[in-house]
Amino acid sequence: MRRARIVSEPVSEYIRYEYAGTPVNLGAGEQVRRLPRSAASDIALPGNDFWSIDDQAVRFNLFTGDGVAAEPRFSRDPAVVELCASAFEEVWRRAVPHEETDVVSRASGQEHTHSRRREPLGL
Repeated sequence: MRRARIVSEPVSEYIRYEYAGTPVNLGAGEQVRRLPRSAASDIALPGNDFWSIDDQAVRFNLFTGDGVAAEPRFSRDPAVVELCASAFEEVWRRAVPHEETDVVSRASGQEHTHSRRREPLGL
């Protein structure tokens, strides 16, 4: 299973929590990559977080305005499935494997993700 995360910076407390828990996903065999949101500006992304299911369906994870999980929605529309698949593949191509990133503090005290790679992320 592959999981791609687009991350706003500076990272939130939740993203720090998610980052710290990712080794559990990796231990279960997942591949996880991270992409700073600033490197995703030119990617046509669906409006919601989603799971692609066997390239035949998409599950959209919906949230209310105050962050509470709402009922998910599913789509088998081939155009929607293709949009999500192509967006995911482009994010995956640009993103950095979790093992090659850190959540580090800036001098201002705000945290951001940092690639251990020498080349720039994204674009």
